[in-house]
Amino acid sequence: MPSASRSSVQRQPGDALAHGAMLLPQVKIESYSLELRDQDGFVGDQASQTAFRALLEKWRKRLRVRRGRDPLGKVPSSEIAKKDLDEVIHGRREKDEASDLVHAAIEEFSLELVHVIDRYMRQKSWRKVQRIVLGGGFPGSGVGEQALLQAGTALHCDGSPVQLARLSHEVDDGGLIGWVHLAPPAVIDDYEAILALDIGGTNVRCGIVQTRRAKAADLSQARVVRRHKWRHADDRPPRQMLVQGMADMLHELMAHARRKKIALAPFVGVACPGLIREDGSIARGAQNMPGDWADEHFHLPSELAKLLPPIDDRHVLVLMHNDAVVQGLSELPFMRDVKHWAVLTIGTGLGNASYTNRGPVVQS
Repeated sequence: MPSASRSSVQRQPGDALAHGAMLLPQVKIESYSLELRDQDGFVGDQASQTAFRALLEKWRKRLRVRRGRDPLGKVPSSEIAKKDLDEVIHGRREKDEASDLVHAAIEEFSLELVHVIDRYMRQKSWRKVQRIVLGGGFPGSGVGEQALLQAGTALHCDGSPVQLARLSHEVDDGGLIGWVHLAPPAVIDDYEAILALDIGGTNVRCGIVQTRRAKAADLSQARVVRRHKWRHADDRPPRQMLVQGMADMLHELMAHARRKKIALAPFVGVACPGLIREDGSIARGAQNMPGDWADEHFHLPSELAKLLPPIDDRHVLVLMHNDAVVQGLSELPFMRDVKHWAVLTIGTGLGNASYTNRGPVVQS
């Protein structure tokens, strides 16, 4: 099977204050946003939430041809709410055509996910991976959870040594909490909380992240204390309106911090799809975002910084990194018992990142 992989992020580690930093005090980011291809296109596209919906639609078409009816009705698979699919598989009737239909798609998707994991494990930056954290919106649903359980069982039966794990916190919070491990040390040492953005192809999540260092020096108790979520895919705003909308969300969070007397740092961490250059521009991989985010004249960190007022009488520092990297780093305190680990984020697309912990392995 012909294949190719490409990633320009396996570069020499840059300054910790640079966008897309690869070397952190506790962990080295080995790679992220790897693009693997086979004859069907990008391998990752076979294990995204979009791919699951396509599989479900395929099974529905088969049933319509054979039986002349569709137990899921006329709503396209891409538009069925996750909670509605969860209700189908958790229905009270043991024999139900709709449930059988969704379970068939789940089983096929789990096998596709195993295939994708196998392909990543062949890459140099993944060969030593011992554990894969599964994040993104899909694992947070009942349908997604069943698919991941089946994939884990299949890997075990195949004799694969890699473990699958779920995020330790709310799925929506991973792309925010991870910034406590990427922010400059002075930010974490001198302030109680930071602001973070997680931009996806469907939603933007924004929150205040309290470090809670007094409770856990390893930042394992960091939490999101206020959050907003904007499903921008429904509004389809042009690029500049999306940036303005994110700035408005941050303004509200700043006001909330003032009211609650939260010592907020003059810092915003931005998690975004794609390959992030050290200057904060996007090389590729943001094709699901509205407008051309790889435009050489567009620089999201600068655009956001111009729209934000000072915090603590200081200009706001805006740093950007890949969304899968950030979500994976939210699990860093819980990955000390392995040396090599990775993350796959299953959402509109499939994000990926791999890591090597610095320092000795801590036995649990």
